[in-house]
Amino acid sequence: MKKKPILSLFMSFMLILPCTLFSQNSVIDKIIEIGTNDNKTMHHLDILSNRIGGRLLGSDAYENATWWAAGLFEKWGLEVQVIEVGELPVGFNRGPWFGRMLSEDGMMLHFATPSYTSGTKGVQRGHVVMEPKSRADFERMKGKLKGAWVLISGESDGFPVDYSEYADTLRSIIIQENNNIARYNDSVTRINRANPDRVRLPLKEYKDSPALFYREMREAGILGIIQSSTVPLRLLYDRKNIKYMDFDNLPSCPDIKLNEHQYKIIAQKVKERQYFQLEFDIRNHFKPGPVKYHNVIGIIRGTEFPDEYIMSGGHLDAFDVATGAVDCGTGVAPNLEAARLIMAAGGKPRRSIAFCLWAGEEFGLWGSKHWVESNMANLDKISNYFNRDGGPTVANSITVPPAMYEDFKKVTEELNRINPDFPFTLIKRLGEARPKPTTAGGSDHAYFALNGVPAISFGTGDPKGYDFNYGEIWHTERDTYNMSIPEYMDHTSVVMAIVYYNLANLDNLLSREGLYKEPEVADRKQESRRAGRR
Repeated sequence: MKKKPILSLFMSFMLILPCTLFSQNSVIDKIIEIGTNDNKTMHHLDILSNRIGGRLLGSDAYENATWWAAGLFEKWGLEVQVIEVGELPVGFNRGPWFGRMLSEDGMMLHFATPSYTSGTKGVQRGHVVMEPKSRADFERMKGKLKGAWVLISGESDGFPVDYSEYADTLRSIIIQENNNIARYNDSVTRINRANPDRVRLPLKEYKDSPALFYREMREAGILGIIQSSTVPLRLLYDRKNIKYMDFDNLPSCPDIKLNEHQYKIIAQKVKERQYFQLEFDIRNHFKPGPVKYHNVIGIIRGTEFPDEYIMSGGHLDAFDVATGAVDCGTGVAPNLEAARLIMAAGGKPRRSIAFCLWAGEEFGLWGSKHWVESNMANLDKISNYFNRDGGPTVANSITVPPAMYEDFKKVTEELNRINPDFPFTLIKRLGEARPKPTTAGGSDHAYFALNGVPAISFGTGDPKGYDFNYGEIWHTERDTYNMSIPEYMDHTSVVMAIVYYNLANLDNLLSREGLYKEPEVADRKQESRRAGRR
């Protein structure tokens, strides 16, 4: 075979190189053009939050969101993976709920119920009592409990009252303490004239075990329990009892979390022994299980390094008392749009880009944990996992270890020509690296970081001063579409598309040098001893 001259080989390489660079730059130009003139981020969020709605794990809405997102990835030409993560023993769908106080100064009630708790049996109307705190209290009022709504102590943390056997054990201990206090108070009343310095003691109230006579009150025929809640209302799910549920063993006592201001008004009326009634219609619906739930992953398969990945994600599930537009619609919608922009621009990255919509983040990072534990042998092929789960603020910075700085300088240099209102800042991390985490954090990056995978995400801001407050929305009734910020969301999608595409086209995976602080020598010796014992 005749050998090709060295000069010819060099000239061929020089001809190929400009074409490759031109192709990459043209894709970036197209991403910016489409992202500026035909951005669909808010359209995705509209469908996700307003048409599909709150996507509680185990609900029809979560199932609808799963196949809607998978359909979009397929429509845009991505490789689609719908991965079963697990199953719940029953499903839950929330219907409408209404309530009012029936009296001369009646009012509509502002309330909600945690997920996987009971609704009413249609419209139910009844009088109101305060919960008994001692056995004497219960015996005195047990005849009045039938058909009553019961005001219980404590302030709601979003979770329902625990009715497990363990909680009942705690209740029995507190009831016994209150019985002793009640007997002491009786003695004070009897001898108070002879010893005026002795004062009555308050009965105990414990946050972890309100509704002290929960089972006895249910057996007596109460309509439901009502607890005070701060505004905005925060409503979560029955995490302690859900695994024991089946369709023949479902919650039966409505657990109402009521606006704290209305609760005080009602409690004062009860204290004054005024007669009035409350009326509720709460449509909480269960469905027979098992109910399976899935991760949805869209992959733009790499042309040269198909088994190496840039990964990005947000969680598809959301609590259902609102519509999950912020938590985590503001992560899902930009991930969808970034995928669409790259495909619409004709992007063909050298390594794969995976857009991950995780299941069950709100229930304990179930989806991302499942993926990481199922792919342990391939974690060294992930350049970085980007997570977005912090609201509709704009992606405008990133902080990276020194070993990654030059690579990120290349991939972010074009971001400042997207929109001058949102300048992007690349920050080199200074000082000692942080230790690798040893426990899972609060979002889907956690299990990647636990296993040494870079999980560096964008810094975000509110440069135009929209006064966004994530704490006001997090897990509350205010997590709705109108709380998002369109210009921030649109810009973030373009930033994500450009950075992911450029990272996927580097000659190398990102360096992990200095990513995490190496464990101390003593720690390593201790780990070796543990390994030897195993």
